[in-house]
Amino acid sequence: MAERMKGLLPLAVAITVVAFVYVELSLNFTFHWATSGDLGNGLSLPGSFHLAVPAAFVSWALFFALGGNGGAARQVALSAVFGCAMALLTFAFVAATKGLPDFWTIALGVAVASGIMVLLGALGDWYVIPATIAAYACCVLWWIATGMDGWADKGGGVGNSVKALSDPATAGTGAFGGVISTPYGWVAINVLVTLLLGCLCGLASARLAAVLTPKPDAPAADAAVTAG
Repeated sequence: MAERMKGLLPLAVAITVVAFVYVELSLNFTFHWATSGDLGNGLSLPGSFHLAVPAAFVSWALFFALGGNGGAARQVALSAVFGCAMALLTFAFVAATKGLPDFWTIALGVAVASGIMVLLGALGDWYVIPATIAAYACCVLWWIATGMDGWADKGGGVGNSVKALSDPATAGTGAFGGVISTPYGWVAINVLVTLLLGCLCGLASARLAAVLTPKPDAPAADAAVTAG
């Protein structure tokens, strides 16, 4: 166990460093930099374009699950595009059918999209079904968290302003009392961008881990070559 932990230490350090930088920058971007007004508590109202911070860790994990190299990053990125596109179509379907308070439109949309994503596996080995479904799930989860716009009336809010938060008709039903209320089109865009950032985090952590991994000393390396 000690040897395994020693071998994992460079990667653990690399992921720790990259995770800190990513979360610090992404939360500042969402609540301080790309915003739509002061909330009066030291934070600002996130704009329609913001980062779905947890989603990057999903694509980051998928990056390593698929090999932790450039090819894996490309596969995860493509999966993110397909998954988020399918989520956007699902949201549009739900908005068109207006099922509130019934859930059958959501259930039908998710079910059909899931089947299509599996069938698209016929496109080739470059298309990774589990990764695509994971990206899709990130979108649906963020859609729920941000008010289920399209299904819930004004779920994503109207006006996206601090003033709107004090008006029950426009505040939206997203997380933190409507603070993160987002139109469904932006949900798909935000999650896609965040998933792609997760791929970059994966590449950065893999390269940093390679730098931190001790190289074998010269005599040992020469002996290994001779033995071979």
